[in-house]
Amino acid sequence: MLVSTQQSFDIVSELFLEAPVSLSFGISPALITPFLDGEVDTHRLAAHAKDCLDRGCRTVTLFGTTGEGPSVGVTERERVANEMVAHGIPAEKMVEGVIACSLEEAASSTSQALRRGAHAVLLAPPFYFRPALDDAIFDWYSAVFEAVGNNLRDIILYHIPGMTGVSLSHTVVSRLMERYPNAIRGVKDSEGNPESTFALINAFPNIDILVGDERYLGRACAAGAAGSICGVANVLPEAIIALAENGRDDPRIVELVQEIVSHPVVPMVKALVAHVRQDPTWAVARPPLPTLDRQSTARAIALLEPFGRAAKAVA
Repeated sequence: MLVSTQQSFDIVSELFLEAPVSLSFGISPALITPFLDGEVDTHRLAAHAKDCLDRGCRTVTLFGTTGEGPSVGVTERERVANEMVAHGIPAEKMVEGVIACSLEEAASSTSQALRRGAHAVLLAPPFYFRPALDDAIFDWYSAVFEAVGNNLRDIILYHIPGMTGVSLSHTVVSRLMERYPNAIRGVKDSEGNPESTFALINAFPNIDILVGDERYLGRACAAGAAGSICGVANVLPEAIIALAENGRDDPRIVELVQEIVSHPVVPMVKALVAHVRQDPTWAVARPPLPTLDRQSTARAIALLEPFGRAAKAVA
């Protein structure tokens, strides 16, 4: 662990301001993926996942955007997920991201994750052929779900139009919930637009709305969001859990995220984890993403200072 369990409790207690908000999903770090000699290093990944869970995260998320999911092939992701279980991370504590265009790949990866016992699958829409109309997006998801068959459950629809170029409208979400009432667990909103998130919370009170942007996560949880799958929870899980459960935004997190998004986001999060763990292997990104130099990351690292020992702990 980076810090002891008691230290984690102390840090969270210092941040709590009032009775905690009840979160049906909680916080799941969008795990970054460590690469060693070009391959996913599952020993490091499993140790990091265990640390996040020990520090209060309810689940961990593999193969999302922050985890460079689109750069991890089908065979490789299956190997990594199985090795994570072998390293002691229960399948039911893992959310598995699926970011694919082909029906075959999306259905296969979703089926494998659910058969493994995954907590949920974070499923992005197809993103290559654009624009994609609502009917086409609905038909694609329906085809994936039909291919998965009787094992279908716990799907989190992934709304991240800045990366996919495809928006998941309320109409699509409503139609999928009506057609597959026992399958849609929630929506992860990574548009970075508070108005969009609050509209989802109001429109869909019976499913989990998850917030990808830590800058307004506290406000969103106070309004009814179920939690978050996010990148900064890789670095500061106690602080992210605290602001979500307090239902109040943390200006230190806002400033940190503003700095992160002014650079290539995934490499910056990897650099911060490398700094916290004092292990440069974590900073290496898989092409086409760059690996950032120290000059680029200096200010973000400095913004960890107000978090004290939680941000200075060494693996």
